[in-house]
Amino acid sequence: MLLASCVHQPTPATMTADTQFDPARVAVIDHAIEGAIAARKLPGAVYHLERGAARYQRGYGKLSYEEGADAVTQDTVFDVASLSKVLVTAPAVLMLAEEGSIDLEAPITRYFEQCSGGGKEAITVRQLLTHTSGLASGLPAKPAWQGQAAALALACAQAVTHPPGSFFRYSDINYILLGLLVERTAGMPLDRFAQQRIFAPLGMRTTGYRPLERMPATVIAPTQRGATEAAQLPTAHGDLAPGAALQGVVHDPTVRRMGGGAGSAGVFSTVGDVARFARMLMGNGELDGARILTPESVRLLTTTQSPPGIAALRGMGMDIDSPYAKRPRGNLYSVGSYGHTGFTGCILWADPSSQSFYVFLSNRVYPDDRSVVLPLYTQLGTLSAQAATGALQ
Repeated sequence: MLLASCVHQPTPATMTADTQFDPARVAVIDHAIEGAIAARKLPGAVYHLERGAARYQRGYGKLSYEEGADAVTQDTVFDVASLSKVLVTAPAVLMLAEEGSIDLEAPITRYFEQCSGGGKEAITVRQLLTHTSGLASGLPAKPAWQGQAAALALACAQAVTHPPGSFFRYSDINYILLGLLVERTAGMPLDRFAQQRIFAPLGMRTTGYRPLERMPATVIAPTQRGATEAAQLPTAHGDLAPGAALQGVVHDPTVRRMGGGAGSAGVFSTVGDVARFARMLMGNGELDGARILTPESVRLLTTTQSPPGIAALRGMGMDIDSPYAKRPRGNLYSVGSYGHTGFTGCILWADPSSQSFYVFLSNRVYPDDRSVVLPLYTQLGTLSAQAATGALQ
């Protein structure tokens, strides 16, 4: 259960007393986020900036546009969508590789014999991690299907569109397979692995899959209202009423079909918890005495591991310089900084050279998934670098 501090009351920004960012610079960040909310690009958001002892964190706006909606606070829980790939799946694969349970250079058919055919025999675990498998971007929705076994069968039925290792395409199929690989190798569900090996050791107390099993919906930011197929897709908590907002139920329809959790999406978290994960990476895999990853695994996760000849630069999880990186990186952080975004309106971006990072969580998909916040991403990347490093654009 959540503590009473998670009750949604307006809260002021917090900034460490010993080392602070320039108030004028963080005020510009506040203005950018508040401007997007005023323009109804998103109902609410929360932001965290950190460099060493200096930390700035604030909630903005409300959970929805409805009259009487609660204010977003620093404890609001968000569907972080594809941040799940780097908070759970990629680190889990690397942990198991450290232990010798997974070979990063092995073909996926070593672990999934049913994935033979269609050019997939050449796909390696590394290529799944770097989105260079040649597989399509997502699983088909029709004919209707449900469950992890059906997802695996569909993934294994796909044919590659390009020779593995020759082409970059961001693909949820890659990380669905990786999540299932973790389960098969570790001998436990992905959510349990994440809780035992990542969230609990890092003190990420609110983070996890299927949050309605642990907390009331009222502390979770809603996502899409009347989402396609939402009312027809069963969840762990029953079918949704027609037109109801997804609140505590994962936004991604493929992951809903899989039961609410997958390697591609499904994690819900708070800004403080995501910041703890980023702090661990800045600590070369360790936080508060708990080692999550070896320094070598952090290197594989956060530095370029794409095959030669691929223009889009990816780590084994993190984005470095693909087309998706340019906006959250902004105009000042250099190539070599890294991070990831989430479809619901989320960013984690870190810069090793300045030892700074920022986290932005929002529900920009509320109420109809039509809002575009990419210009805000560029602003946040640039303004975060300015505030963290004192750089001038």
